[in-house]
Amino acid sequence: MEKINWENVRHETPEWFRDAKFGIFFHWGPYSVPAYMNEWYSRNMYAKGLEQNKYHEKTYGKLHDFGYKDFYPMFKGEKFDADVWADLVVKSGAKYAGPVTEHADNFSLWDSKENSVNAVNYGPHRDVVGECEKAFRKRGIKFITTFHHQWLWGWFMSTDNEADVYDPANEKYYGPALPLETNRYEPYRYPDEAFCKKWYGKVEEVIDKYKPDMIYFDSRSFIIDEKYRYGIADYYYNQKGFKDGLITYKQEDFPKGIGTYDIECGKFSLPKPFPWQSDDRLEDNITWCIVQNPKYKSAKRIIHQLCDIVSKNGNLLLNVGPCADGSFHPDAVKELEEIGNWLKLNGEAIYGTRPFVIAGEGPTIIEDAQYDIEKINKQLNYGGAVDVHSETLSEFDIRFTTKGDVLYAIAMGWPEDGNFTIKSLAYGNYVDKEELTVEMLGAGPLTWTRDNGGLHIQAPLERPCKHAYVIKIS
Repeated sequence: MEKINWENVRHETPEWFRDAKFGIFFHWGPYSVPAYMNEWYSRNMYAKGLEQNKYHEKTYGKLHDFGYKDFYPMFKGEKFDADVWADLVVKSGAKYAGPVTEHADNFSLWDSKENSVNAVNYGPHRDVVGECEKAFRKRGIKFITTFHHQWLWGWFMSTDNEADVYDPANEKYYGPALPLETNRYEPYRYPDEAFCKKWYGKVEEVIDKYKPDMIYFDSRSFIIDEKYRYGIADYYYNQKGFKDGLITYKQEDFPKGIGTYDIECGKFSLPKPFPWQSDDRLEDNITWCIVQNPKYKSAKRIIHQLCDIVSKNGNLLLNVGPCADGSFHPDAVKELEEIGNWLKLNGEAIYGTRPFVIAGEGPTIIEDAQYDIEKINKQLNYGGAVDVHSETLSEFDIRFTTKGDVLYAIAMGWPEDGNFTIKSLAYGNYVDKEELTVEMLGAGPLTWTRDNGGLHIQAPLERPCKHAYVIKIS
């Protein structure tokens, strides 16, 4: 077979993505009905003895009598309104967004000819992807589609021989019965030709129908035969000519340089020379979908995370899981709107910026971390996701961004003594200009002095906002 030349699909990260900095996506599907523990319910309900399996049998009955397919009619999405979703994206300050197009559960959220198990034929009886694409684009939001369907290989294989997944009549819902070991992260048996073709066909169909600005691939894409992975990049970039589009990928699932590297729940200690993305969740439970009694991270925590990521040349793609009916939990809406209010005032220090020589200063040490293969394997073994430790930035931490000849210093707290000190900007450090204009976004010009100890800035009497404060130095 002719060797694949990935150089043909090398692709620079487009400027719109580098400028956008903040995106939102939505995990929504039949797993939102039980809303129990996490979005891996569709897999874990079939693993005898796991907590989700015990809950399922107690609540819904035996796996033979009530399988995952039996959640489809309960997944009505009666309050789903793409305009409401789009308005929430606008209010949050995110610049790109889209629904999880297909999770690992073989339930396509678009009007698909490739897969009859879709949101038009079952559940909401709506083209969720199509409606979102129209509503989001109408508001100038870049439209993204996210694919997790390589996980379907072995996903539903059960330790219960009587489970409905083994009934040949249900093959269209769950795929053909496979050896149990295929549900591992790296199975002995990689997907066959038919599976790889179907994987490709679904993505191709979405490209043709909805012309996404970005295609996100979840981890484990490496199990798909190389010719199909290459094929989809070639189809998107070259054959369909999406020069301004991008593919994001995880781990080493695609070769470097064909798209943008994504690290799940990830962070870097230092600025990177390449653009990258961290996908993370607003949910403070360890889940990417709505669950019973949900908890959410505070707007402050997300704002600080966004500032840290942007200072290191990254973007944040934040998840929020809608309820089964398509509405959002009021606590999630509140935090997203608060993030948006902060960005309304301070967005010029985030959107369209590039990293400074250093990311920032302060006592908090951020270490490289992400949801790596070791954590994925733990999740596969125990059924519950493993959290990634995230440092909390202190009030003494500052993050830098730049735009042209403007430097933004984003302070994560308010000084008790009424003075901000930026030690990195002491005489002779980084900024050699004598004449500086120093102001705070939302508060106007500030009085300052500079010596060998740093740039000392007198804080205004009133705080212009909450959570983080932008000092603009030009």
